[in-house]
Amino acid sequence: MTPYKTAKEDRVLLGQKFAYGAGQLTINLYPAALGVFMFYLIYGFKMDPALAGLVAALPKLFDAIIDPIMGFITDNTHSKWGRRKPYILVGSMLSGLSFMVLWQLYPENSEMYNFFYFLSLSFVFFLSFTIYSTPFIGLGYEMTPDYNERTRLMAVGQFMGQFAWMIAPWFWILIGNPDIFFEESTEGVRVLSFWVGGFSIILGALPALFCKEMILPDPEGESKLSLKNMTTNLGELWKAIQQTLTCKPFVKLCGTTFLIFNGFQTIAQFSYFIILYYLFEGSISAAGTWPPWFSTVNAAATAFLIIPIIAKISTRIGKKNAFIVSTILSIIGYVLKWWCFNPANPWLMFIPLPFISFGIGGLFTLMMSMTADVCDLDELNNGKRREGMFGAVYWLMVKIGNALAMLLSGVVLKMVGFNENADTQTAESLINLRLADIIIPIFFALLAIWIMKSYSLSEEKAREIREALVARRGRIKHQGEEKSDLN
Repeated sequence: MTPYKTAKEDRVLLGQKFAYGAGQLTINLYPAALGVFMFYLIYGFKMDPALAGLVAALPKLFDAIIDPIMGFITDNTHSKWGRRKPYILVGSMLSGLSFMVLWQLYPENSEMYNFFYFLSLSFVFFLSFTIYSTPFIGLGYEMTPDYNERTRLMAVGQFMGQFAWMIAPWFWILIGNPDIFFEESTEGVRVLSFWVGGFSIILGALPALFCKEMILPDPEGESKLSLKNMTTNLGELWKAIQQTLTCKPFVKLCGTTFLIFNGFQTIAQFSYFIILYYLFEGSISAAGTWPPWFSTVNAAATAFLIIPIIAKISTRIGKKNAFIVSTILSIIGYVLKWWCFNPANPWLMFIPLPFISFGIGGLFTLMMSMTADVCDLDELNNGKRREGMFGAVYWLMVKIGNALAMLLSGVVLKMVGFNENADTQTAESLINLRLADIIIPIFFALLAIWIMKSYSLSEEKAREIREALVARRGRIKHQGEEKSDLN
């Protein structure tokens, strides 16, 4: 198939792509930093593990619930600044400031004081983050109507987002080593939270300042948001969720993402245990910086190698086929782990990483681009642009998958015989752990391929949908375009 040449008016300027990428870096930096900081609730602030688990779970449940609500709000907002950008700008500031305040804890405080302080501020942070992230995701879906330009845009976004995962593993070194930076770990958490929050405020504002939002031709038929219409709005919200979940191509995207991400997250921490206990026989000093280097190289391979390849081949063989190819390559990488995690030569651990990186790198680059295509199909069927709702429900599936993966991860560790109190692990438990580290993501990947084989929204179909939409309501313009209609 000869690749379709993207029209000039459908291209997203490089500066706008990087502004969008700055937003992706922001929404990745927070969870990457949290993954490190949460450890210090127990280790540094001496919070009971049960309370730490509770304080981590409840805000995430709240976060999942409010995503569709924010999606509905941003889809039905009408202002001279647009549907997305006001929330993105305000949300970037609120999330950055609340993240800073969230981590101003002291071990001298009572355990219950720190628990309720952190719990209440976590709700504030996740609410602020949702105000930012949901409109931001919706903005990405609507920045271009072109099938392939959407993939290129998402590729730049995912490329920049990976820098968060290259940086965050080194927080362990900064926080945990008094000879390098901070005298004690809790001081390191408090100071670094200001750097993370401040950096994210600046980066997070760039999409609102430089990205061009879609201008809807007519707000007629859209929901009118107000306290007076709250009952009506709630009914419309429920209807919007139902419409979203009855879109079959979108349900396939959600199911595929749930499986791939769940499989990846379930075994995400296993590599650290295998490096520590299998390669270095439980010696933290011998393991040294190998674990953060493993995470950093993984993210770097995704950013600099995998994402550009995925963006290129998707224009040649289509998004669905590119996803299947990238998932098969990730399966090869997981298989290679059995031979490449070798105590005699730790350097071999880096060989499977480029293959494994095809899994997550291909997943989010392609799935977010394909969700943008689904938004066109939804407009054709239902007459509305609902990028915010589709983005919210999609990421709701990601968050549910993450929560279940955390639960499944602990269950698997228990089943393989892992003993968290032992300095070393038995040979049998390490063999079982290594097998689980390989088999679980492969199993989920094969299920995802089976689901995507019947995905029907091809490039040809997407172009037919776009032509039908243009014939119905004309070409939707973006901020800064000429008022005359462009086909």
